[in-house]
Amino acid sequence: MSKIIFENVRKSFDRLDVLNGVSLEIEHGETHIVVGMSGCGKSVLLKCLLGIFEIDSGDILVDGMSARNKSQRNDYLKKFSILFQGNALFDSMTILENVEFGIRQLRNISPGQLKSIACEKLLSVGLEERVFNLYPAEISGGMQKRAALARAIALKPDVLLFDEPTSGLDPVTGGVICNLLKDTVKKLGITSVTITHDLKVAEFLSDRVSMLNKGRVVWTGHANDMKNCKNDFVEEFYQSSCAILGRH
Repeated sequence: MSKIIFENVRKSFDRLDVLNGVSLEIEHGETHIVVGMSGCGKSVLLKCLLGIFEIDSGDILVDGMSARNKSQRNDYLKKFSILFQGNALFDSMTILENVEFGIRQLRNISPGQLKSIACEKLLSVGLEERVFNLYPAEISGGMQKRAALARAIALKPDVLLFDEPTSGLDPVTGGVICNLLKDTVKKLGITSVTITHDLKVAEFLSDRVSMLNKGRVVWTGHANDMKNCKNDFVEEFYQSSCAILGRH
């Protein structure tokens, strides 16, 4: 059985149809990227997977558990952790306290153990001890991204979700973060799902890519096959992205 299965998932807001029958299977241990233009439904798809939005019809299964089964909700949600687009660090907490916060919600452990785990995760993403007691506003965007990743992996998820992971970062820092994400997922051996409109991110991180357009998956395959996949929309997206990146 696949790790994650979307079965003809539909979601509307008032009269606006956002997801129009998404069907997709993501394998155990796979790094899967969902790409598409702004407004195509990527973020809504991620929020439906997380259970933030209740789907109108269809189903989402993770290890056979349904997103629609309220009796399984707690166990279902424990499968996930997410690196938010804007990092979502608490401004009033230090970097160390931000990582401790997530762990404290799921585990009943001593203060000493809590601090030890948080420090270990922060060090594992390349942050130095000198920043642990600083506040988010006192560190760079790249450091904030690392701290948010430390908080996400501290929860020991089965599935790690990335929402536009390089948004707001300069190209050099974005490249460093992409390398960190790739290394982290490989080291943990877990399934990851990323939503992005950035072709470079998709090509670098993915095992497979799914293209979303008008609320449907219109193509799934390897990123290096996008150029000649015989799907007009996918090829146009690829060529437009390459033009922006100055590639041919």
